[in-house]
Amino acid sequence: MITTTTVLVVDADTRDQRLLRTSLAAAGYQCVPARSGVEALKLIATLAPDIVVLDAGMSDMDGKELIRRVRGWSDIPIIVLSAERQAAEEIAALDLGADDYVDKPSGVAGLMARIRKALRHRTRSEADNPLLSFSGVVLDTLARTVTRDGAPVRLTAREFEVLAFLMRHAGRVVTHRQILEAVWDSAHAGHTQYLRVFIGRLRRKLETNPDDPKLLTTVQAVGYRLAAER
Repeated sequence: MITTTTVLVVDADTRDQRLLRTSLAAAGYQCVPARSGVEALKLIATLAPDIVVLDAGMSDMDGKELIRRVRGWSDIPIIVLSAERQAAEEIAALDLGADDYVDKPSGVAGLMARIRKALRHRTRSEADNPLLSFSGVVLDTLARTVTRDGAPVRLTAREFEVLAFLMRHAGRVVTHRQILEAVWDSAHAGHTQYLRVFIGRLRRKLETNPDDPKLLTTVQAVGYRLAAER
């Protein structure tokens, strides 16, 4: 099996990391290790892996906290591994957005089946919904094109990613940090001025009156919201 699918394995245990990397490589996956929650967040934002396999027992960050933070800006599949499976912990992780919860150590074949299932589900979702649309703006995630009221809009790659993130959260307030971590990386989380430049560019390309935006509105000191025009 030849594939470019990238699996981020978040586990502080070197022995478990080695076992998973060997098994994933044998199955044709590219494995990227992370040994802390902070490192995992950075890699999810910068590398954009296809799926995350997460040890629930990290030392620097509770697994549930990592899931909560990732789900603020990404729908990447997350499979949780736990050495001490408890019903309450499993329910909490799933409620926060984990896709699956597996005993650790688990059979390699079983884990691979869970990974394939999660990836199939995501592929179907993306194939079924390649278009994002809101208030006359249509973004095609496959063709990477944008139109406004039927007219094409030229965006840079980074502008496209910012708009796609906002459209996936249309109607909701998203924070500066969430956008910066999702589109850039955690190192840019405090660069709000940097983000304002891109928001300004999008407004000039999408708003009827960029100086009085109705589509892409500012939530003072918090972030932005993509809202229907009044």
